[in-house]
Amino acid sequence: LWTSKTETVEEPVEAEAEATPKEGETDDDVKVEDEDDEKPKTKMVEKTVYDWETMNDNKPIWLRAPKEVEDADYTAFYKSFSKDSDDPLAHVHFSAEGEVTFRSILFVPKTAPHDLYQDYGKAVDNIKMYVKRVFITDDFEEMMPKYLSFIKGVVDSDDLPLNVSRETLQQNKLLRVIKKKLVRKALDMLKKMSDEDYKKFYNEFGTNVKLGVMEDHSNRNRLAKLLRWQSSQDTEEMTSLQSYLERMKEKQDHIYFMTGTNRAECEKSPFVEALLKKGYEVLYLVDPIDEYTIQNLPEFEGKKFQNAAKENLNLQETDAAKETMEKLGREFDTLMNWLKEKVLSSGIDKAILSTRLVESPCALVATQYGYSGNMERIMKSQAYAKAGSSESGNQKKILELNPFHPLVKQLNALHKADAESDAAKDLAHALYDTALLRSGCQGGDPTRDRGGRGGDP
Repeated sequence: LWTSKTETVEEPVEAEAEATPKEGETDDDVKVEDEDDEKPKTKMVEKTVYDWETMNDNKPIWLRAPKEVEDADYTAFYKSFSKDSDDPLAHVHFSAEGEVTFRSILFVPKTAPHDLYQDYGKAVDNIKMYVKRVFITDDFEEMMPKYLSFIKGVVDSDDLPLNVSRETLQQNKLLRVIKKKLVRKALDMLKKMSDEDYKKFYNEFGTNVKLGVMEDHSNRNRLAKLLRWQSSQDTEEMTSLQSYLERMKEKQDHIYFMTGTNRAECEKSPFVEALLKKGYEVLYLVDPIDEYTIQNLPEFEGKKFQNAAKENLNLQETDAAKETMEKLGREFDTLMNWLKEKVLSSGIDKAILSTRLVESPCALVATQYGYSGNMERIMKSQAYAKAGSSESGNQKKILELNPFHPLVKQLNALHKADAESDAAKDLAHALYDTALLRSGCQGGDPTRDRGGRGGDP
């Protein structure tokens, strides 16, 4: 601060005019004093002095060594610049060197803003940018990716230009380097959180982690390790993919998962009957965003994901079991063709015998690259979904029949006795309608006559 103050200083008195001879006197008559005997004369005067005054001689907290800063100091600093009344859930204090040098402190809030997802992608002012300890701006759209927009903190660099506009600075290539390092540090901070704190974090910001898997392909593996889902192995706590791999059965090649609206629906789904009976662990994905996330995460640590509601479910069948299914296939071959070509021709892609069903008579399975029943439901509920569009669902499914179920055996017997009988057609439609409901599909025509007289399901 430029200030002024009054000081009393000692100044020399100006010398008197040189002595001159008076009238009638000669130069010889003028007394000359010896200069060596003369002492300088001074006087005290008041003088106004201007100078810079240091108002705060404390270093910014981010310039101090982390070991010198107490947790209470971090908390106080967080509340001062973020205007948050709660303590931060976690923080990281670091300095980066290399292509660009900067210091930073990042914080994770304890609770998510109420409009976090309503305004997702909107620019926020959570990161304060300093250059040489001078605040530049907090209006950077690209300082943090959208899925980490909840992270708050400060960044201070001596390598960025100070006398440029914010628009010019935003295009600076060094800023992209800073962003990359900030993202890495933020993800490391989340990874190092305690189990208790991370559980609190995931309850608030779990959707952001899943959005990150979809948006940030360069950090997809790091984000995948942060994912948590419900599991058939634990009814209380959510599990990580790493924990799932540690519990996998020998020779298991896939990570099995089931999608639905809640855990109970997933547990009772016909698609997981054989998986659970054989002791395989199944992940239950109950959030609408989960299936989108898995589509962007094809594998984890070399293990591919397998949707239990889609075809080609590999259950590691024994040779004896495969031989039995081949024999049954020949027995039910004409029934499968009859269902596909005549009775359910407009509703199914094909009919096959199932190895995934244990107690249920039938199920509608999605093709490898088709929509599951859960995905159809989500897409149809979108605000801009077009009614009747194939993009919003209504795709043909594969009808899988349980050859060991009494109703399927009865249907096969009725078909062999008289393929055109109303009893056979009625039972076929009843099984199809049951499969629609049990498989979570939204298909069929509710106004159709259930008498089974037509070829449309």
